[in-house]
Amino acid sequence: MKDNAKLTEATQLCAVDYAFKRIGGKYKARLLWYLGLKGVLRYGELSRTLPDITTKMLTQTLRELEEDKLINRKMYHEVPPKVEYSLTETGEELIPFIEHLHNWGKKQQEKELLSKKDERTAEVCKTVCGGD
Repeated sequence: MKDNAKLTEATQLCAVDYAFKRIGGKYKARLLWYLGLKGVLRYGELSRTLPDITTKMLTQTLRELEEDKLINRKMYHEVPPKVEYSLTETGEELIPFIEHLHNWGKKQQEKELLSKKDERTAEVCKTVCGGD
């Protein structure tokens, strides 16, 4: 019985590692999220969506997501070249989980902002009112 429990635990850890290898990193989940929201985006639109990403990193990240079969890359043979990105079925399966992370992150941000807002409010009160 213990061996089965250990095997199940090891399998679960490997599955978690596998999942995070595919969507981990600074930009992958964000790219998947925006593609999930918009459906189809061109390279320039993705670049504007993530202003903190370099051209090299965006290209590399898109290639990795395509290799992992999480996004589709559709290239139109025209001048100037037109490339569109969208989620594959596998990529779409991740959206509910990324949405859950989004909601959790938003909740945590609100908590932090509320506590910081209270501190700022207290500072403003001290400055304006001259109180302690």
